[in-house]
Amino acid sequence: MSTPAAPLHFVPTLPAEEAARAEFYALLARLFYAPPDEALLRSLADSGKLQAEEGALAAAWGRLCAAAAQASAPQVREEYDGLFVGTGKAAVTLYTCAYSIRYASEAPLAALRGELAALGLARRTESSEPEDHIGALCETMRYLIVERRIGLPEQKKFFERWIWPTVPALCSAIQGAERAGFYKSAAQLLSDLCTLEHTAFEML
Repeated sequence: MSTPAAPLHFVPTLPAEEAARAEFYALLARLFYAPPDEALLRSLADSGKLQAEEGALAAAWGRLCAAAAQASAPQVREEYDGLFVGTGKAAVTLYTCAYSIRYASEAPLAALRGELAALGLARRTESSEPEDHIGALCETMRYLIVERRIGLPEQKKFFERWIWPTVPALCSAIQGAERAGFYKSAAQLLSDLCTLEHTAFEML
């Protein structure tokens, strides 16, 4: 007796624009979590040759790819450590709560954890980074985009609460850092992506 055929479950494909948004957030999460290895730098350098669109985001992408073409993995690792790790206090912190706390009584990290829990998300047990790391926030946005049950209103709520208020100050700090080279272009891409997202969300 033959086994009944199992039903097929098709995963809907993201529209091209949504896929591009998710990919930008995924790349930025990767770049800010840790310095890129040689393979990623070469991939970025090659991708720059394919860029034909116009606009601020396209220009920022082109600058990032050009910076990758001129960089080496050891050089960028040294820059990353000098900027974001350092000995003692880092030159620039990637923890966004540092740019949003106005009063001693505020506890934004606890509120962020609560909102992530409501979305069914939590920090991996093996991860040592707090949830307000810009890499974690970018990765959360990537998840919200690809998880089709979560619509634009929910994406907007998370973005406007946890990312948009802090990105200008964070990117400005990176741009103004003496040791910044490759990461100036990464910060510009983050800034231009978030500006575009904010403008689009305002239209909802």
